[in-house]
Amino acid sequence: MRNPTLALSNPRVRDLRKKPYWQARSTGYPLPDSPHACAVSLPTWDSVIGYEEGRDKIVAKLELGYPRFFLHPLVKRLFAKATEEIAESGKRAIVFPHKNAAQGAQRYVERKLAVATRIASYDDGLQALIVPEEAIGVAMEYWRFAGQIVSSRHAEDLLAEKESEGGSTVILKQQLAEHTGADLDDHFIFESGMSAIFSAYKAALNLFPSKKTLQLEFPYVDALKVQERFGNGVVFLYDAEGEDFDAAVRRIQAGEFAAVICEVPSNPLLRTINIPRVAEACRQGGVPLVIDDTVATCVNIDVLQFADLVTTSLTKWISGSGDVMAGMVTVNEDSPWASDFRTFFSEETQGGSLLYSADCRALISNMKDFVERVKISNGNAELVADYLAEHPAVGRVWFPKINTPHEYNLIRRQGGGYGGIVSFTLKQPRKMPRVYDALELCKGPSLGTNFSLASPYTMLAHYFELDWAEACGVSPNLLRLSVGTEDGEVILGALARALDNA
Repeated sequence: MRNPTLALSNPRVRDLRKKPYWQARSTGYPLPDSPHACAVSLPTWDSVIGYEEGRDKIVAKLELGYPRFFLHPLVKRLFAKATEEIAESGKRAIVFPHKNAAQGAQRYVERKLAVATRIASYDDGLQALIVPEEAIGVAMEYWRFAGQIVSSRHAEDLLAEKESEGGSTVILKQQLAEHTGADLDDHFIFESGMSAIFSAYKAALNLFPSKKTLQLEFPYVDALKVQERFGNGVVFLYDAEGEDFDAAVRRIQAGEFAAVICEVPSNPLLRTINIPRVAEACRQGGVPLVIDDTVATCVNIDVLQFADLVTTSLTKWISGSGDVMAGMVTVNEDSPWASDFRTFFSEETQGGSLLYSADCRALISNMKDFVERVKISNGNAELVADYLAEHPAVGRVWFPKINTPHEYNLIRRQGGGYGGIVSFTLKQPRKMPRVYDALELCKGPSLGTNFSLASPYTMLAHYFELDWAEACGVSPNLLRLSVGTEDGEVILGALARALDNA
């Protein structure tokens, strides 16, 4: 059995320094063996900056990327085909998966720009928003924030004019229900995790259209952007402790908000708020509680007992392969708004699922070993967190076992772990670029893949607002590790060699 408190002096770690774990290939990334991989490799700190600043020498090399930010080549071809077939001269077609998405994008564009747009029906039930060239950027903002995207598998089938060999939504929900404990009909499937969050946000505003939402703890960037750009705005408490948290609880009890929204644990600081206390305040104030459990997964924590709605990115740990996008909203059957939510999400998902049938098939296949993979990552991440906490060059480590452990244990399942994400900084932050460049792990955005993935999170998520993020406690030099299923000691060896540069 591995020693969970493996020390720096352990000779096995010193030996591992001599063994190269991962050598960059020409792509710099061990892509899943799939043309639908959602992957981008940023192997050096300078390439991260170049990516954020849109430098030609970096961007020109990208072939694939995260689909909400970087259009898959097949989706680009679909957009070009639709533009050629149905758009007027000087205009472009952006293809959305359904009418609800196209109409939402149209409202977003026309609210921000004084331009004329129109919606046209396209192949296989898709809808195209036709916009002037100057409106493309704003329209693609909606694509990113709403997450209502056309998948590469759907684009591929349309371009090839072939029928999808699809998977069963019922089977997918049966597999998910085995882990969540909710009824099949209380699972609603979306095109992406962001689409699920966006829909949950709209469901709360549907109940309380004149109120703001409350965001507790520092969240994933676009979860906050949705609340800022749509609806009535958001009250943001990035550090939910002490007197400020007490004041927020009183405002919840007074029924001030349309919803309380949080991630458990938070991303990337992996902090957990006192969920039972917040849930009780929400019940007293008649405020829906929306919790995202993506980071730790329902294998490790049970938040459905407290939340009215649980959002989950199925793209991450549940898939694990990095080659399919999907999201889910789970309704708590005991929520006072359960009936309202079921009606809303049934209409939003056109009966229960918006996931393209071929993506459904891929997800069903990917998630067969979901629990086993999560448990391996749990163990590896705990090993990594303990190792980093003892390293003399490391400044701070964020991990649920280390940060707010009492609050995390209130929602932790019996036998559950702490999840597969670890974040850390160095005592000398200026050395993080050297450590990152030397780290022999896969590097890029996203999390939850079967292979370990290092992300300079703040640089990627908040590059143009670094001062603001740092004021919220998120260092520009923070490195987030999504710890995979490789041999744990090999991962430690890669970290040990990289940290020699610190």
